[in-house]
Amino acid sequence: MLKITSKEFNVTDAIRSRIESRLEKLNRHDVDLINPHIIIITEGPMFKIESSIKLTNGQLFAQAKHQNLYTAINALGQKLEKQLNRVTHKSTKRAVANFVEEEPEYSEEYAA
Repeated sequence: MLKITSKEFNVTDAIRSRIESRLEKLNRHDVDLINPHIIIITEGPMFKIESSIKLTNGQLFAQAKHQNLYTAINALGQKLEKQLNRVTHKSTKRAVANFVEEEPEYSEEYAA
């Protein structure tokens, strides 16, 4: 269940739906998002948005700042996608790096 927190203003349905649609893109990686928490903070004319999402094999944390809240949400989504891509492909990169192809053994019969 997505939890969105903001102290300075009310989170409208439009903001909630934008955040939900952005986080749905993370589901492409077939990873369970556990307790996603989004915090929206206003710092003068800027919006700061932070997210903390637990995974079965780690945690994602990202933050973004922008004058436009929707732009900050998109930037946050891009950062989360980048982190999630790293986490999901980390194990496959290690497996490929550790794979050593055996060289065929040559017998003396074939050596000329």
